[in-house]
Amino acid sequence: MARGDVAVAPDGSKVTLVDVGQQVVFENQHVRVWDLVLEPGEQQAWHEHDHPFLIIGLEAADNRVDFLDGGEPVFIHEPVGGVVYREAGGVHMVSNHGTTRYRCRVVELISQ
Repeated sequence: MARGDVAVAPDGSKVTLVDVGQQVVFENQHVRVWDLVLEPGEQQAWHEHDHPFLIIGLEAADNRVDFLDGGEPVFIHEPVGGVVYREAGGVHMVSNHGTTRYRCRVVELISQ
């Protein structure tokens, strides 16, 4: 799903999806790299990854990931220099629940 698409939660409520990051900083036929910054208390609204991706931590924070399907939230400390691989799918949102700014690069693996 892409920005502007509508996803439906189990309770029937609808949400409009946003991009997986805030700004594309690099893109070619193989990868798309997004910058994402969340100040304490801010969130990256509901979105879904269409491709497998990496998250590379640039500034550390304590984050919460909520899932539209009603799954249990996940609490994650994202360290500076940390790298996480995730498969595509699953509408979710990320909230900065810490006291420090969170910044990362989201690297979508477009072709494999």
